[in-house]
Amino acid sequence: MPTLPGMPTRTLAHLSDLHLDLTPTSDAAARALVDALQAGHVDHAVVTGDLTHQGSNAEYARFHELFAPLLDTGRVTIIPGNHDRPGEDVGGTWMEGQKVRTVERPGLFLVCVDSTGEHNRNYFASHGELTRDTLEQVDAALDTAPVDALVAVLLHHHVLPLPEESFPERLATRMGWPHASELPLGAELVTRAQGRCDLVLHGHRHRPNDCVLDTAEGRPLRVFNAGSSTDLGRFRVFGHSDGRLVGEPAWCRTARTETPRTASHNVRPALQYLVTQLGMALF
Repeated sequence: MPTLPGMPTRTLAHLSDLHLDLTPTSDAAARALVDALQAGHVDHAVVTGDLTHQGSNAEYARFHELFAPLLDTGRVTIIPGNHDRPGEDVGGTWMEGQKVRTVERPGLFLVCVDSTGEHNRNYFASHGELTRDTLEQVDAALDTAPVDALVAVLLHHHVLPLPEESFPERLATRMGWPHASELPLGAELVTRAQGRCDLVLHGHRHRPNDCVLDTAEGRPLRVFNAGSSTDLGRFRVFGHSDGRLVGEPAWCRTARTETPRTASHNVRPALQYLVTQLGMALF
């Protein structure tokens, strides 16, 4: 990404739902993202979950290989998504047993929230988990935010209602299953963050979305769904200075065109999961 006219001194990129599955297609899409991040000299990037597709160590190793230029310089923060929990549960270790932790970088204060749960070890249970204890921990973390830092809450699952994007999601909603629903306490998290936070960044749904919530304190809170960065071939970049957003976020496009996944992308891992569960039940 070329430097934009009047670009502030610091930038934050938001990526999500990479679903690295060890195929040439996902590898190429991820490489294009890294190339764009480096070309744009982005100061820091966050990836809000679903880095892997089946929660395997090999997929996570591929992420480390592809994102090494940014990881080696401490310019990436990650949190787990539901797809990082099945299989070998590679995402289960990323938060070091914590539901909430903070990351500080120059001009930036990140409140990282693990919205996954043990039910996500089941490949088909994709919904998130957010408890009142976790909300209290988020409150406490926001209380420690420096006044001169841009404050962002990161989590994987969506906090506000979003339209269903596929037939399985529509079916789950009609049947009353939780799989396609927003976090039950998501709206309360947003309410608590208003006036104390600048961004809530999440993924989970593969189509991007955003909304602005004004507050009486004059510090708007913006909620952004990144969508699937590898599918979209693009990601948002936020400019910030002196603890506040500067201008509107800019989409940074990679050299690859948008390539949405189809439902068939989930067929193979779903069958593998069922075979594994059947084998465990038999033996």
